[in-house]
Amino acid sequence: MKRLLLAVAIALLPFGCAPPPPQPGQPVTLDQGPLWSGLTRAAYYSVDQGSRLMPLDWFRALKRQDGSSFLAGRLARYGYLRNYEAPTSDLPVGFTTNGPDNAKWVGMNCAACHTRQIDVGTTSYRIDGGPAIADFQTFLTDLDISVAHLLADPAMFQTFAVDVLGGHPTDADVRKLHDDVQAWFTPYDTLMQRALPANNPWGPARLDAVGMIFDRLTGLDIGTTPDHMIPNNIKTADSPVRYPFLWNASRQDFTQWPGFAANGDALLGLARNTGEVIGVFALFHPSKDTIKYPTMKIDYTTVNSSDTVGLLTLEELITVLGPPKYPWPTDPALVKEGAEIFNWPTAQGGCVDCHGEKPGAFRGLVSTWKTPIQDVGTDNREWTMLGVPGNPAWPGWQVDTGVLNGASIPFVTSPLTPVDSAFSTLGLSVTGTILQRVVNVADKVKEPNAADTGRQSDLLTAGVHAHSTRSQELKLAFVNPDKLAAGEPPFKYESRVLHGIWAAAPYLHNGSVPTLADLLKPAADRPKSFMVGPAYDPANVGLATDQTAFNYTLKTTGCDQRTSGDSNCGHDFGTALTAEQKKALLEYLKTL
Repeated sequence: MKRLLLAVAIALLPFGCAPPPPQPGQPVTLDQGPLWSGLTRAAYYSVDQGSRLMPLDWFRALKRQDGSSFLAGRLARYGYLRNYEAPTSDLPVGFTTNGPDNAKWVGMNCAACHTRQIDVGTTSYRIDGGPAIADFQTFLTDLDISVAHLLADPAMFQTFAVDVLGGHPTDADVRKLHDDVQAWFTPYDTLMQRALPANNPWGPARLDAVGMIFDRLTGLDIGTTPDHMIPNNIKTADSPVRYPFLWNASRQDFTQWPGFAANGDALLGLARNTGEVIGVFALFHPSKDTIKYPTMKIDYTTVNSSDTVGLLTLEELITVLGPPKYPWPTDPALVKEGAEIFNWPTAQGGCVDCHGEKPGAFRGLVSTWKTPIQDVGTDNREWTMLGVPGNPAWPGWQVDTGVLNGASIPFVTSPLTPVDSAFSTLGLSVTGTILQRVVNVADKVKEPNAADTGRQSDLLTAGVHAHSTRSQELKLAFVNPDKLAAGEPPFKYESRVLHGIWAAAPYLHNGSVPTLADLLKPAADRPKSFMVGPAYDPANVGLATDQTAFNYTLKTTGCDQRTSGDSNCGHDFGTALTAEQKKALLEYLKTL
C-alpha cells in the first residue's frame, strides 16, 4: 500500500518526470534518509489534500491595495518557500491546486507549514518536514484586506474581472463575479475578524492550529441556516504553538502537543489529518439525512472536499521522511560525552527517560515509540481551549452544535447536546467522514451478503477501535485524579524522540525559547524577548540573535503568567548541569 501511494504521488507530478537538478542560488537540501529524494520531495510539496482556499484564477488576479500582485514573490514576504521542484509554478511550497482546469482551486497541504529553511551566512538550507518559519496570521489578514479592498473599488474590480473572465466581460458577468467573490468573502472575513488575535499576533513560526480548526468547523460549517454559519461559535484563537516537525511523526504513539491523537494504524493517521484539512479551508457542510444514513442520521461526505487518497499519500510520504542530518562538523569527543549525559536519569539532568527510543503502543499496523505525556510546568493556555474532561472548572470551548445536535456514531460516541465541546464536535465530524467515505459500512453492516458483511464488520470494528482508542488515550493523557481532586488540572504535553531537534527552534510547545542553549537555563534566565526568523545559530543551536526576514519580536512571560500563551516557564531538566556538560549535551543533540 505504501509503495502504491508513493507511486501515485510521483505520477501526479507534472508530466510524470523527475524534477530538475539544483541550480546555483537554490538552497542546499539536506540528507533526510535513503528514501527521501527529489521525487518524494516534489510530491510532498504538491499533493492535494482537498484544501480549497480560493479559486485559483482569483488568487492569481488578486491585487494588494498598492496595485501589486498578491502572489508577488511567491508569497516569500510571509516566509513561504519557493518550490524549486516545480520551477514554472508561481505558487510556493505546500500551495496546491485541485479541480478541473476551468474551476481550479488553490489550497494548502502539510508542506506549507512543515517545510523549513534556515540561513547561515550566505547559504540557505532546506529542511523538509521542519517547522515552517512562516507568518500565517499576516498572510490570512492581508488576504482578507485585499479582498475587502477589491470589493469596495469598482475600478479595481473591473480589472480583476477582465483578468478572471478574459476578453470583454458583460456587465452581468461582472456582477455575478462580484456576487461570487462577496459570497466567498463573507464567511472568510467573519472568521478572520473574530478568530485572529489583534493585540498579540502569533508571529512567524507559530499559530493556534487547533483553535482555528475549531473556529472553522463550528463557526462556518455546521449552521442550520443556508449560509451554514454560526458566528458566535468563533472564539479568539490565542493559544499559539510552534509548528511541530514531521519526521518520525508516524512513529509516535501520540501526536499533537497535548497528546490527544493516537498513532499506530492508517485510520488513526487519517483521523488526525482529516481534522487538519478541515482547518485549512476544506469545503465541508454536513447535513441531516436519515434516509441515506439511518443510523448516523448525518451525511458527512456529499459536501466534503477533503481528499482521502491525498491525505493517505501525504501520510505515507511522511513515513519515509527522515530527520535532517546536521550539515556542519561536530566534535567527536564532545559528542561521546554528550551521549553519556543524554542517557543519565532525569534526576541527574539526562534526557533519555522522556526522549529516548522506547517501545510504545501497538495498535495494529506500526510499532510506535513511546511518547510520554507529562506536565513539566510549561505554558498551559492551550488547555483553556481543550478543557479537562470531568472538571467543570476547565470545560474547554463550548459551541452550538447546529446541524450536528443529537448526532452520534452508534456504539462509538454519545449524541452531541445542543451546546457541547468543540473537541467532541470535531471528533464526530472526523469519525463520520472516515466511516462514510473510507469504511462506508456504518449503515451497511446488516446487509445479507455474508462475505460482504464479514468484511464490513471487520472494517467497522477497525473504525470503532480507532475512535475508542483515541477516546481512551484522551482520558489517560488528560485526567490525573489526584490533581483533579485538588482542583488543579494536569497540563500535559507530549515528549518526542529528539531526532532532528537541532532544526526545530524555537523550543517548548509554544515556541517561547529561542535556542537549546537557552532551554538548558533556568526559566528566569531565559530571554524575555527575541526576534524570530530563519537566521540560524549553530553554536547555541537555534535562532540567531539578529534576524532580518521579519520585523517581529516575541515577548515572553515567566512562570507567574503560565496561562499567557507566551510563558517560557517549565522543562527545568538539565538546567543544573555544568557549563561543560551543557556544551557536550548540545554537541550530541546536533547529531540526532
